[in-house]
Amino acid sequence: MLSSAALNLAQSLIRMNTVSQNSNLELIHFVRDELARLGVKSRLSYNADKTKANLFATLGEGRPAGIILSGHTDTVPWDGQDWSLPPLSAELRDTPEPRLYGRGSADMKGFIGVALAQAQAFLDSPAPYAVHLALSYDEEIGCFGVRELIADLREAGIQPVACIIGEPTGMVPAIAHKGVYRYRCCVRGKEAHSSLTPTSVNAIEMAARLIGKLRDMAEGFERSEPRYAGFDVPFSTACVGQFQGGIADNVVPRDAWFHYEFRDLPTADAKLMQQEIVQHARTLEQSMQAIAPQTGFQFNTICEIPSFLGSADDAVTRLAQRLSGQNRTTEVAFGTEAGIFKQSGIPTVVCGPGHIVQAHQADEFVSLDQLAQCERFMQRLAAMPAPEFI
Repeated sequence: MLSSAALNLAQSLIRMNTVSQNSNLELIHFVRDELARLGVKSRLSYNADKTKANLFATLGEGRPAGIILSGHTDTVPWDGQDWSLPPLSAELRDTPEPRLYGRGSADMKGFIGVALAQAQAFLDSPAPYAVHLALSYDEEIGCFGVRELIADLREAGIQPVACIIGEPTGMVPAIAHKGVYRYRCCVRGKEAHSSLTPTSVNAIEMAARLIGKLRDMAEGFERSEPRYAGFDVPFSTACVGQFQGGIADNVVPRDAWFHYEFRDLPTADAKLMQQEIVQHARTLEQSMQAIAPQTGFQFNTICEIPSFLGSADDAVTRLAQRLSGQNRTTEVAFGTEAGIFKQSGIPTVVCGPGHIVQAHQADEFVSLDQLAQCERFMQRLAAMPAPEFI
């Protein structure tokens, strides 16, 4: 049975509009104030214009080691989705099972609410380790906030020994996910009247040639890349998400742009994939610049979220299995901050309530049973003697 404290906190967080384009400070200040009432100080690290912040708080200050419970505070928008209830209502419905609805309920304010509800238990814990609560901004658009949070910890000399990220995995510890690498390609051609095409460089056509290369690579991954069992799609993928170009039917387009992404297996290398695209673009530029030297391709990085690869033998994975009561692990298709934490030297696992199929959708929800399982996970963490790696 989920406690009323955890449910009320989760509902309070869901009712705050923290879509990535908005500030998250209402939520951050709410958590800061809740912790302050328990005598806990929070570290805030901000974005450049101080409209968003990360929060890091230690429950059990002075203990020699600490385990991070990590969650992101931003959510995806709901524009154009067909909701049957207000997205920020945090409404409870009892059929077909007790569920908490609202944007962010599964991804991942339910987890944050449950963790916050256990703050006093972590403070009172006899365990020789602290629990750190880490909340980040802008995860949904590129995992930007967590990089600032980790940099702040390094500067402060804080060295957590493990991290549990509460993304929705059905409370089964996840030990791997693909990376997400997104780029914008801008193509500059040379415009002309469409009756004079030999004097022009068609930006759309040159973009299409590069997109063709991207598609060839994607088909190559599907055809030849060694499989990684456990993923819904057990090979790396490539995809164009947006395209725009041209101003009129009778004008050879000077400009075009498109966005594309790679989702690389933990055993692959998305940066080498991007290098292959850039090298092909440089080859295409030779014929373009023979007509007009100012033509060519320009690339900008949208986000680079590294893949994550842990192990069932990792101490933090075994800890998550004990806390969740699970004897298995899983892999997830979506990206998280896990690869960034692991690259910083912090052993990491992903384990949280709900399922990703319910996230980012109209009528997003998390079941109260999943939240109750998460609460038991937290309670066991508060009561558990030191894990092996501490």
